[in-house]
Amino acid sequence: MRDDLQDRTIIITGGSSGVGAAAARILAREGARLVITGRSDATDQVAEEVGADPYRVDFSSLSEVDAFADAVLDRYPRVHALVNNAGAIFGERKVTPDGHELTLQVNHLAGFHLTNRLRPSLEAAGGVVINTSSATNKRGQLDFQDLQMAEDFNGFRAYATAKLMNILHAMEVNRRFDGVHAVSFHPGAVFTGVARDAGGVIAWLYESFLGRLLMLSPEKGADTLVWLLRGTPGQDWTPGEYYAKRKPAETSAQVSAEAARRLWEESEALIAQAH
Repeated sequence: MRDDLQDRTIIITGGSSGVGAAAARILAREGARLVITGRSDATDQVAEEVGADPYRVDFSSLSEVDAFADAVLDRYPRVHALVNNAGAIFGERKVTPDGHELTLQVNHLAGFHLTNRLRPSLEAAGGVVINTSSATNKRGQLDFQDLQMAEDFNGFRAYATAKLMNILHAMEVNRRFDGVHAVSFHPGAVFTGVARDAGGVIAWLYESFLGRLLMLSPEKGADTLVWLLRGTPGQDWTPGEYYAKRKPAETSAQVSAEAARRLWEESEALIAQAH
């Protein structure tokens, strides 16, 4: 376990609030070179506070993801850690300008594409990829015949399925990338803005005083993420595993090597269609 992260380049998507911002504040104190993304003015505010390089990136646009990837490859030839943390719950089915269901793109496809684009910098550093998943992955329903949920959309199920995809994506990065290790984790039920567009009871809970009382603070939610970043793959944690509270955790019964392989291939095809 490392005592600090001095001079290690760490990218955190969705780093302008919630778990991402909380982790950035902790990592900044340990000397990490931080790059954060977000969509709002808070991105610049958090970056100024922690000394990070800020980038405005909307994950509903793959062209913005590509522009960010180009900037990273140009400025940071070695990326020691990529934290795919950006995500949200949406109450209604919407389609992005790239032609993908919004939940699928924001929570999985954009991070999948970014990870692939940054492969040279990650492999040069022998880096790690950490995906923010959720215990809701066990409620996901992975249907390869309808990944876009065109037939029967449900906002919570779409989010849960995307969190299942985050686990499968991390598993497959380990198999495909040279010298790069990946892992996924559940931060806990954290009081953040992840559900501001979910509508109904879910959005109410995440915005209410009751939610603040019942849920974890972003700082506590960031604990396992920071622990993974400090740790050494293969010693402190197992590559491809899914963690909660710093321990391996139960996943959906749909998690398998074959599902990870197929999801990768299907995701590549969807990205190719958009390009």
